Amino acid sequence: MRLNNKIKQFFFVVLRVKKYQFLSNCERVSGNPILYHPLLKVGQGQIFFGSNVQMGVRYAPNYYSHYSFMEVQNKNSEIHIGNNVAISNAFSIECMTKVSIEDNVLIGHNCSLLDNDGHDLNIDKRRNGVVKSEPIHICQNVFLGSNVTVLKGVTIGENSIIGNGSIVTTNIPRNVIACGNPAKVVREL
Repeated sequence: MRLNNKIKQFFFVVLRVKKYQFLSNCERVSGNPILYHPLLKVGQGQIFFGSNVQMGVRYAPNYYSHYSFMEVQNKNSEIHIGNNVAISNAFSIECMTKVSIEDNVLIGHNCSLLDNDGHDLNIDKRRNGVVKSEPIHICQNVFLGSNVTVLKGVTIGENSIIGNGSIVTTNIPRNVIACGNPAKVVREL
């Protein structure tokens, strides 16, 4: 049975991790996350990983079927991930300006951080207009539940918890629990 598990691990995890490392084209990456799940890193910007950053969780959804994604679109785009950060499967960041994740943050599966609108919101300029972007800042000890989306310009304060399925559109203060669409503070910690 142990040999069977090693074979599964090699074909369904190790080879997939290597495949996405090969497909990644972001050349400005510092630090080495611990990869339990494939991670695709694309774009012209910079990605900084602190120490002990874990990408992927074996016994969580999307382990065998998905990958995580980090895009730093422009030369000035930056993603900073602090120390002792654990990120579950199927995570994504789309960064035009800056996304910062401080130390000791926990992120559930299928979470997205989007520091931009993706397209100009003006109907006539959606294909070629100027895309609005504002930095995202996740402070230390924050816990994002599964299926959370954090939109541009948001800061989530220290120690706060964001409930599963929430869409965070405005700043969340420190030491609170927030949830919903849009996320609202439901209680203090």
